[in-house]
Amino acid sequence: MDDHSAMPDAPIPPAAFQRQDESPDERFYASPRLVTHIDDQAIAAVTQLYREFFPAEGRILDLMSSWISHLPPEVQYRQVVGVGLNRTELEHNVRLTGLVVQNLNTTPRLPFEDASFDACGITVSVDYLTRPVEVLRDLGRVLVPGGPVVISFSNRCFPTKAVAIWHRLDAAGQLALVQRYLQEAENWTDIVGLDRSPRASGRRTGDPLYAVVGRAKAR
Repeated sequence: MDDHSAMPDAPIPPAAFQRQDESPDERFYASPRLVTHIDDQAIAAVTQLYREFFPAEGRILDLMSSWISHLPPEVQYRQVVGVGLNRTELEHNVRLTGLVVQNLNTTPRLPFEDASFDACGITVSVDYLTRPVEVLRDLGRVLVPGGPVVISFSNRCFPTKAVAIWHRLDAAGQLALVQRYLQEAENWTDIVGLDRSPRASGRRTGDPLYAVVGRAKAR
């Protein structure tokens, strides 16, 4: 694709989900990284999205989780379950009430019953999914009907592990791509793309922050 903002109408070819580093993800993420991957203003934007879309006292799924979930500190949730690749990171996450170590690229089906959660967040990680439609289709299964997913991303990543198509698109194209993932999963509705990049005096400051929000369809 020459136009870095345009999404092709044709099916996305398998090669689009290849990565520079195709070694096992478990090896790449074996060492815990207890650092944040976006700046404080972008983190605050993620937290505000969760404040808007996640129900208080709800059951929250933090998909592709790590040592911090960016949930609003003043809100209590009945349950917060993290699914990630590094056990040490997950064990450091004080908001989690449960954890699952799972590689979604090799096992896209989630180990949960239907309608187990009220909302889900995927924070600055969607660019690493090699089977995103499968993952998001199963996510729609484990959320209650109408339950929101908030998929946020910035312009930072581990470049060797992000899929090829992600590198070819600008922010507008990436927003369209993630919306397309949800559309192709066929069990999401009310899909919208948002630019929540922090701004001052009308100008962006710090890391950008974009999000796609959808709601699980009734079954």
